[in-house]
Amino acid sequence: MLKGIPPIISPDLMKILMEMGHGDEIVLADGNFPAASHAQRLVRCDGHGISELLAAILKFLPIDTYVEHPIGVMAVVPGDPVQPTIWKEYEAIIQDNGETCPIDYIERFEFYERAKKAYAVVATSEKALYANIILKKGVI
Repeated sequence: MLKGIPPIISPDLMKILMEMGHGDEIVLADGNFPAASHAQRLVRCDGHGISELLAAILKFLPIDTYVEHPIGVMAVVPGDPVQPTIWKEYEAIIQDNGETCPIDYIERFEFYERAKKAYAVVATSEKALYANIILKKGVI
C-alpha cells in the first residue's frame, strides 16, 4: 500500500497512467462498451463506476492544455431518446479538479476508432448509457 492513492486505482491502472506520455489517450469505458476488442492495453476495473474512477484519475493525470478538446464523450446516436445525466457529473468532477476545458461530443463510430488508437481502455461496470469518456494526457 502507498499513501494517498485511492484504492480504486489498481496497480495495473497506476502503471498505465505512469507509462502514458503527453498526448496519449485513455478511455474509461462503461459496461456496454466493447472494451476488449477495442483496446491496445486493457485494464479491468470491474465493480466500479466511471465517476468515482474519473475523480481518482484526475488527481494524478494532467489534462492536455495544448488541444481544443482534451476530453470527449460518446455523443448520443441521432434518434436515441436517451438524455445522459452522467455528463453533468463528469463536468462537476472535471471542474472540481481545476480543469476548465469543454467536453467534446464524439460520434459513436469515431469514438470507437479513437478508442482503438488510445493508449489504454479501462473497462468498468458503469451502467449509465453514453458514459464512455476519453482523456488526453497533458504535461506537468
